[in-house]
Amino acid sequence: MPIFEYKCNDCGKVMEFLESSSKPQKHQCNKCDSTNMQKMLSGFAVQTKSSAPCDACPGPSQAECGGMCGGQCGH
Repeated sequence: MPIFEYKCNDCGKVMEFLESSSKPQKHQCNKCDSTNMQKMLSGFAVQTKSSAPCDACPGPSQAECGGMCGGQCGH
């Protein structure tokens, strides 16, 4: 199930909810108990494969990357 962000239109608190895309749900604010919630647009990540090492990898062998590049260098 995807996670969606909602903002309470009454108190302004932002919350995340697990939600099935096939069944819209009525969510309730856990701060003020309002059901006046608005779904927010949120960013998303896209991972692509690259044959070249990335600039985030500190060494020539990229063995020290530690995932800083999001896996683009293969480490």
